Amino acid sequence: MKEGDILKRLPYGKDFCFVDGINEIHENGVVGWYRFRESESFYKHHFKNNPVTPGVILTECMAQIGLVCFGIYLNPSLEHASIVMTENHVIFEKIVLPDEVVIVSSTLVYYRFNKLKVQVNMRNENNEIIARGTLSGMITDHF
Repeated sequence: MKEGDILKRLPYGKDFCFVDGINEIHENGVVGWYRFRESESFYKHHFKNNPVTPGVILTECMAQIGLVCFGIYLNPSLEHASIVMTENHVIFEKIVLPDEVVIVSSTLVYYRFNKLKVQVNMRNENNEIIARGTLSGMITDHF
């Protein structure tokens, strides 16, 4: 499955999609990226006059690239694939400011019985670790 096909199948609207592109994807993992634009709505209210990307949004970005894009790749036959996060453990080491690009990479831990678990990390353009941890989700074609 190609990058464009995966991006078209993401189950998010434009204001809640945190995937700009996929650099590589294969049976053992994925690498993708996203630019946090200054116009994102959460910057208006998350630390007034000193905006910082919320940790829950960083976790969501890691999940969208590391679990959802990867899950779609692993399950190309699912018509409307969704991945519901079931578990996460993330350690944050740096902040992300408006207009920063993040690179998310995930590596397969296991995939069985429609449960996907990955090791994930987020880096900035200077290759510094922003966050790292594990994420798990259930792959389904319905809720």
